[in-house]
Amino acid sequence: MRCEVRTITREEHLDFVRERPSVSHLQVPAWGDVKEDWRPHSLGWFGPDGRMAGAGLALLRPVPGIGRSLAYLPEGPVVDWDDDDLAEGRLRPMLDHLKGLGAFTVRMGPPVVSRRWSAERVKEAIQDPAAHRLADAEPSTRDERAEAVAERLRQAGWRPAGEGGSGGFALGQPRQVFQLPLAGRSLEQVRNGLNQQWRRNVKKAEKAGVKVVEGDGEDLGTFHQLYLETAERDGFTPRPLEYFRRMWEALRAEDPDRMRLYLASHDGETLAAATMLTVGEHVWYSYGASTARRREVQPSNALQWRMISDAHERGAAVYDLRGITDTLREDDPLLGLLRFKVGTGGEAVEYLGEWEFPISRPLHKAFEVYLATRRREG
Repeated sequence: MRCEVRTITREEHLDFVRERPSVSHLQVPAWGDVKEDWRPHSLGWFGPDGRMAGAGLALLRPVPGIGRSLAYLPEGPVVDWDDDDLAEGRLRPMLDHLKGLGAFTVRMGPPVVSRRWSAERVKEAIQDPAAHRLADAEPSTRDERAEAVAERLRQAGWRPAGEGGSGGFALGQPRQVFQLPLAGRSLEQVRNGLNQQWRRNVKKAEKAGVKVVEGDGEDLGTFHQLYLETAERDGFTPRPLEYFRRMWEALRAEDPDRMRLYLASHDGETLAAATMLTVGEHVWYSYGASTARRREVQPSNALQWRMISDAHERGAAVYDLRGITDTLREDDPLLGLLRFKVGTGGEAVEYLGEWEFPISRPLHKAFEVYLATRRREG
């Protein structure tokens, strides 16, 4: 079935999102308000009967000097990825529409899971000297659907982002994430699924008197101070406070439950903070921050447990701790974070990854050369 793709209103897009158990928080209309350097377009897929059969948030970023734009659909679009006519019936109309909006390259992230590893499998892989990457470990489950989707994309001219050595343009969502399933489990079962160290740390925080509260927009400044300390300690470039204020205002204007802020304190000092995002039955731990002071009272474990408990109480099916490293080397600075997430007893989840389609191959190639030059000079 070939669909017609056209620009839809925010409300039409949001109605489509509300009708589903969940979609990525990067595919709700308000996310376009967060990314101020991009021009957001809500797209709708319409079948022959005129009913909407899919939706997506496309972010277009004009490239100076050429009058054309990059188009990006992070963790989207939301369409039937099992459709045998995926390429011509769903994706070709999208490409034609985005070309009409001035795009020279389209990048998307199909929300299709390819493999899963249980917490025990990940733990075994970390301890196995022969396993250098998560991909070296045998997955607990493998989804053949993902392989079929990948084959359809390749045959239609799509390619994995960065294939060919350019690294793709400077975007990208994590391909591997860590998720804690909550559906069908009592909170006691979830707590019993934590590893021994996690349970011990949660109890230690409770005995030490760590308090976790839900904050408001006025507390974003406190969060950001901890976030800056975290960035300096862990060596990443922090986002400005204005970014988080924009997130708070845009997402909560769309839905008051879309974004929440949690703060953990001890003896009146805030030691850790985190943002939580919710779309339908899916909850994400989005940004986290902490100080190196008083780590012995385990504020991060207390913070996460409160967020997991609240997600469970609100009926979430999954608590998503977002990106993890694929590298299992002991010298990888992100390995400690992976161990922390594995302690929840959840599972590592690998998606199909991001894919690109060059609508204009000369412009796409020229842009890749430009990026490669900037990386060498930087």
